[in-house]
Amino acid sequence: MSSRKRSRSVVEENRAECPFTVTYPGPPSRAERERHKNKKRKREGQEEEKRVPIQISPFEPTGKFKSHDTMDLHYTIEPTKRWLDMTRYNSFVLNSVKYYSEGFVFVANEATIERQRAAANSGTVGPVRKSDDDWVARILEIRAADEHHVYARVYWMYWPDELPPGTMDGKKQIQGRQPYHGQNELIASNHMDVINVVSVTMPATVNQWIESEDEEIQDALYWRQALDYRTSQLSSVDLTCKCETPANPDKTLIGCTNSDCGKWMHNECLSHDVLMRVYERLGTDLPHLAQEPAIKEEKGDEEATRPLSPMESGEKDTQATIDVRSGSVQGLQDQAIVKKAATETPRTTMTPTPVPTASNADTPLKASAKKNRKKKSSDYKPYLGLFEANLKMNDGPTVWEIKDLRENVTGGEREWTEPANCLICGSVIE
Repeated sequence: MSSRKRSRSVVEENRAECPFTVTYPGPPSRAERERHKNKKRKREGQEEEKRVPIQISPFEPTGKFKSHDTMDLHYTIEPTKRWLDMTRYNSFVLNSVKYYSEGFVFVANEATIERQRAAANSGTVGPVRKSDDDWVARILEIRAADEHHVYARVYWMYWPDELPPGTMDGKKQIQGRQPYHGQNELIASNHMDVINVVSVTMPATVNQWIESEDEEIQDALYWRQALDYRTSQLSSVDLTCKCETPANPDKTLIGCTNSDCGKWMHNECLSHDVLMRVYERLGTDLPHLAQEPAIKEEKGDEEATRPLSPMESGEKDTQATIDVRSGSVQGLQDQAIVKKAATETPRTTMTPTPVPTASNADTPLKASAKKNRKKKSSDYKPYLGLFEANLKMNDGPTVWEIKDLRENVTGGEREWTEPANCLICGSVIE
């Protein structure tokens, strides 16, 4: 399998020529290894050329792959003898900048060449600089025949937009950037290539982001996910929120303040939840009416101690309390236990659960209604253009500020607040 990331069939004047190609033959079989052990008196040069090298991956993602435990892979470089005859170096100097093996670099590509050609035609040629469409690579090995022929064996770092069709992300096939990819996010890979070092534009700083240990995203480039080039599989990433999808580090996550829960949720999921609740309550035409606080009349001490029913003439004064014996009120206790058990039933919904009737005639109608019912998913947003929600976290408990955008509704309040509830445990987020 070839590892060529881009075609070099046509070598243009300002494109760095590279005569080497990388293939992945796979690990040698057990029979080949046994045959290798039994053969003796091999010339050292022939032995080295025939040996299939293995690259131990410098990347260790926290997620897992379905097909392989590691990103280590066997590889060959053709022409092998020409590659092995060159001298290995720990670093090289290009345009007064020193680059080291194991370091990250920006690499020019076709878009860079077009940009340089346009600059040359306009007479504004300057030093080669990094651009947003440069590739990023990690140097694995440096070899050179002389100062004019210096090459680097690299692993490519993918921009999310470069993920090819058919890439496996869990159980689904994807292509390109996904909603959870951040702006400065890269994807590590074991996609190997050999480049001419004159195509390097400048050093790059790339850090690994481990979500469970570091909540802050640095300004530099980072990676958390890896691509196994052999199988086109992405390593798994942490799932969060009720929707069980990865978090985009550029977007806000809200944490539940309930110590028994403590789950993180997407701001978009929380906003969708509160707007759906508002829409289901008010729809397109009902105004929001503020609830008036209940007025409590304070009673004096003397009035509070009097019995609720007026005393008949001749009755004795009301006593403060009475000690009730358990045996005399057994029936009442039984009633209290029944009521207590009834109140302990968990409240799973605000509306009663529908019970199917015994009528067979209703069955087809219900099945049809269920089939045609619109699915209420995150894609179903009937509140768009009707209501807006902004999260307020500065003063006191976390609340949603709701703004009514409906122009055909008269009366009621146009702005109010709604509590922010955890999507997992239902508790109010403080």
